[in-house]
Amino acid sequence: MFFMKYVFGFLICTCLIFITTFPSNVYAQQKYSIYLDADFSGATASSLAIQQGINTALAEVDYQLQGTIFEVVTKDHRANSLRSKRNLESFLADERALVVFSGLHSPPLLANKAFINENKILLLDPWAAAGPITRSSSTQNWIFRLSIDDSNAGSFISQKALEQGFTKPYLLLEDTGWGRSNQKTMTQALKEAGVKPVGLSWFNWGAGKNHAKVLLRDIKASGADVIFFVGNSAEGATFTQAMVELPQDIRLPIRSHWGITGGDFTEKVSAAQRERVDLQFIQTNFSFLNDDLSTFALRVLALAIESNNDIKDKRDINAQTGFIHAYDLTKIMIAAIKQVKLTGNKNKDSQLIHQALESLEQPVQGLLKNYQRPFTPYSKDNPDAHEALTIADYSMGKFNKSNEVILLK
Repeated sequence: MFFMKYVFGFLICTCLIFITTFPSNVYAQQKYSIYLDADFSGATASSLAIQQGINTALAEVDYQLQGTIFEVVTKDHRANSLRSKRNLESFLADERALVVFSGLHSPPLLANKAFINENKILLLDPWAAAGPITRSSSTQNWIFRLSIDDSNAGSFISQKALEQGFTKPYLLLEDTGWGRSNQKTMTQALKEAGVKPVGLSWFNWGAGKNHAKVLLRDIKASGADVIFFVGNSAEGATFTQAMVELPQDIRLPIRSHWGITGGDFTEKVSAAQRERVDLQFIQTNFSFLNDDLSTFALRVLALAIESNNDIKDKRDINAQTGFIHAYDLTKIMIAAIKQVKLTGNKNKDSQLIHQALESLEQPVQGLLKNYQRPFTPYSKDNPDAHEALTIADYSMGKFNKSNEVILLK
């Protein structure tokens, strides 16, 4: 009898432990990871901004969809395409990893595009701008972008420079797939306007200041009246510093791609130095620094402050482009997930979300705009199918004395 009481008591305790250890709704504890494969070493500001934007959009749904918890896993590829591929391989091996967000750099995506599409990796791009990224050579296209598209960026930069009266542009481009794609689009846009670049020079990552000064002197000697610059923050700072140190009669205006805004450019080039150079760069047309923020934007900003420990004020959002695009793109992803029924099977769910992204039924309110079916089924006859933005969403910007990006009308 004693033995039976002992066994009965043991079973009751065991059941109580089981009940308190495992929630009644086991499905609610299912998890999916969102990988962020970006450069957290050399382009830290852009990568952190993207992470903050994703977090803020997920916070709106309490990080849960259909009872499944979503978490962000950061991977640092350090601007290295091989390291990025290893991160993608880790994603494939992770049964709980559903989506990859990319970062600022285009070369890792260009180098691994075939691998991404062949392995059906659902990849969302909130920054990298090279035109070929979203254009697949096959019917398989798993990359979706909400960012500037260099198929349009070169045209926009050229158009704005010509509107400002420049007629003799010189192309100064980084020697990567990103730089080469901009050479094609800028040259074509200028040709259509009846203008031919007076010259072209390439530079590599890590270019030194002395080399930069030599190039800038040569550019001035070519008769150029403006420089079209395509490069990232580190090289942008080097060339700008070199420009500042040259005599005033040698300095030329710079119209840049936005790569310079993704790192520590404003820390390396002071406001006093920037006043000595006419520098503008392409942006998309929303900023938290706008004077007339909508009620929606103010609500997003309040949530960003609440859900990100390193944001106390709107000025704490460095590289705002990354935050804005990542927030909007995550909102679109969430809308696609709500449109399907998650199965818990990574491959099935990524296929369902892919299909939903191409056929969203409901509009999505973002910071940049209200998105009405931003993506459509991809084909070679529909090359812009995976582009959420158009040239109408672009503007030019500049840094102010407080190191903030101000949009220009």
